[in-house]
Amino acid sequence: MSKKVLTLAILHNTERILLGMKKRGFGTGRWNGFGGKVQEGESIEEAALREIREEAGILLTSLNPRGKITFRFEGNPEALEVHIFSALWHGGAIESEEMKPQWFALHEIPYENMWPDDKLWLPMLLAGKNVVGEVFFKNMNEILHHTIVEL
Repeated sequence: MSKKVLTLAILHNTERILLGMKKRGFGTGRWNGFGGKVQEGESIEEAALREIREEAGILLTSLNPRGKITFRFEGNPEALEVHIFSALWHGGAIESEEMKPQWFALHEIPYENMWPDDKLWLPMLLAGKNVVGEVFFKNMNEILHHTIVEL
């Protein structure tokens, strides 16, 4: 089974989280963190920093590694190995061709318009825990099974 290595950065502070509405490509129409593919010659952290800059105009110098979740989709032999990072952050962000950023209060995270797995691990991450696991999707909206644990 092949895998694609991706990044996902969660930008937040003690009261709010910055999410982006995906405007095109995989996950269109969902709120998400910022991230994407690791390009040849990049480290995983370099890819995460580049994706944040491209998708929201945010220049960060470092991120905190917070875990890894592997996603699989029924009928697709390619796994998505997503390396998760977080950063405490307070500034503004700009809309890009791919994402429209918006701040949400931590108690008003729009889980109903996010990937179904986000409600399984994001609260752990926001509580300061690191996470590792695997999620197997039947389709884009239905999880067949998952294993997500705190580290």
